[in-house]
Amino acid sequence: MSESAYGTIAASRAADAIAKRIGDATPVAAIILGSGLGGLAERIVNPIEIPFAEVPGFPSATVVGHAGKLIGGILGGRTIVALAGRFHMYEGHDAALAGFPVRVLHALGTPTLFVSNAAGGIRRTFKAGDLMLIRDHLNLMFRNPLIGAQEPGDTRFPDMSSPYDDALCARLREHAAQLGIQLQEGVYAGLLGPTYETPAEVRMLAALGADAVGMSTVPEVVVARAIGMRVAGVSCITNLASGISVNPLSHAEVIETTTRVASQFESLVERFVAGL
Repeated sequence: MSESAYGTIAASRAADAIAKRIGDATPVAAIILGSGLGGLAERIVNPIEIPFAEVPGFPSATVVGHAGKLIGGILGGRTIVALAGRFHMYEGHDAALAGFPVRVLHALGTPTLFVSNAAGGIRRTFKAGDLMLIRDHLNLMFRNPLIGAQEPGDTRFPDMSSPYDDALCARLREHAAQLGIQLQEGVYAGLLGPTYETPAEVRMLAALGADAVGMSTVPEVVVARAIGMRVAGVSCITNLASGISVNPLSHAEVIETTTRVASQFESLVERFVAGL
C-alpha cells in the first residue's frame, strides 16, 4: 500500500523539519488563525517564523488575509505553535490536505487545537464584529478528510457528539467574562465556497440550525477528533449573511471587520492559552 501524501508518516516528517527550526519544546496548544485574524502573531514572544512553502507537504497560502506561515514561540507564558493562514478546498486542495496541518501539529506533540475563522452571521441577533464560541458544526462541504485508508493512530469512526470540548468552551466563557467580552455561542456551517451563499441558501442554513457560515475549519476539526486532540474554536462574525444584510458581500468587508475586533480576539486567545 502506498504512503499517503497527507498521512501520519508525512506529518511526522514535516514535524521533524519544523522542530529543527523552532525547537523541541512541546507546545501546549496549536492555533489556526483565520482571515484577518493573523495579528495575534504580533503577541507571540521570541517568534520563529517558517513560510508554509518551507514546510514539507505544505503549499503556499494564496488567500488575502492569510500570511501563510507557521510561527513557534511563547504566548501568555506558554509554548505554542500557530498557523497564520490555512488551506481551503475552494483553492483546489483535497480535503486531506485541508486537514493535514492538524496532523503535523499533533506530531509536534500538541494536545489542544484552537481554531478560528471569519464567518457570516445567520442568526439575526448577531452583528458584525461579534465573537462566537463554536459549539457544534455542520459539514456541508460534502467532503471528509478521513476518506481513504485508515491512518495509523486514527479512529476509523470518530465520535463527533462533542467535537468542541466542553471544558475548553467553559474556560473560554470564563475568560471572555473576565475580559468584558460578550461571547456569543452557536453552530458553524462549513460550505465549500468560494461563492458567498444566496439568500435562499442562507434561509436553508437557518432552518438546519446554523448560526454562522464559512468555508473552512470543519476538515481540521474532523482530523483533530480522529487523532484525539481536544478542540475549541471561535468565529469572528464579519458580516450578516446574504438576505439578512442589504449590502453586497465582499472579502474586503471581512478583513475590515476582523481588523476592528482583533484586539478582543487576541486578548481572549492569549488568556485562554495562559490558562491551559
